[in-house]
Amino acid sequence: MGVSERPYVIDRMISAKAIAARIEALCGEIQSEFAGTDKLIVVGLLRGSFVFIADLVRELDLPIEVDFLEASSYGDGMESSREVRILKDLRGAIEGRDVLVVEDIVDTGYTMHHVIRLLQGRNPARLRTIALLDKPTRREVDVKADWTGFEIPDEFVVGYGIDFAQRNRNLPFIGKVRFT
Repeated sequence: MGVSERPYVIDRMISAKAIAARIEALCGEIQSEFAGTDKLIVVGLLRGSFVFIADLVRELDLPIEVDFLEASSYGDGMESSREVRILKDLRGAIEGRDVLVVEDIVDTGYTMHHVIRLLQGRNPARLRTIALLDKPTRREVDVKADWTGFEIPDEFVVGYGIDFAQRNRNLPFIGKVRFT
């Protein structure tokens, strides 16, 4: 039996209300940082960030363009492979533009580090990052998001767009996976 086939339960860690309140606070800080921008390009890292990015852009009172980048270092497993592959690149150019990269979770740091280096090479005016969740105890690469929603312990989590073998993305909260 594969790890994704083992029975498990999900214990709530962060409620939908707590997530909404934190996004509202973060958007105030982001709006201050990018005040006066002619357009902020919000780059969502697929797939885990899609719910977060949707709520984030609805709360921001800035001129926004949304684009997506799909990077993978997990597959269907619970551990990072530490090899980041770009599966889908941006559609538009970011040179000379203000860019906000939206990540669901910073774990080992490999994906965020790789994406930052990739996008910095495209010469944006400003490049900032935001992560809904941060697991600093798991960090293997020296990288930190400019804004973080919640710092969490080293737990395998799902919900609010984050999956386990493509399941549980639709949960409105962040929950910890506990195998039974």
